[in-house]
Amino acid sequence: MDELVERLTKEQPVEVSIRPEKTREAFKTAIDRGYVQIHFMGTQGGTELGVRLDPSQCELSGADWKTGSGRVRVVGGLVLNYVKVRCHAQIDLATLAGTGRLEVLEEVTPAELARERAARAGQAS
Repeated sequence: MDELVERLTKEQPVEVSIRPEKTREAFKTAIDRGYVQIHFMGTQGGTELGVRLDPSQCELSGADWKTGSGRVRVVGGLVLNYVKVRCHAQIDLATLAGTGRLEVLEEVTPAELARERAARAGQAS
């Protein structure tokens, strides 16, 4: 298995990465859009991953968006270094930081990845 993927399968500190300004409101907008950036801080220089959320697995009921308190669990998939993974992150709204890890789903070849991307692009048209 890929070394980076393996390293990120262990629970570690993460934070939400939002540009241009890291705010709760911007994080809520990203969740509503279904795509968040999670920064894994346990690697040299950090590793930022774009995660397409799976709403059926996310847990947002613990959030009080108005006061900025509580925690949310965001879960979603991506492909990292030809490995399909699911990202699990618990985020504290007060700090927009928490813990996270990757769950390995399956390894894919570059050709399989290209076919999947082409199929998704065709669906978006």
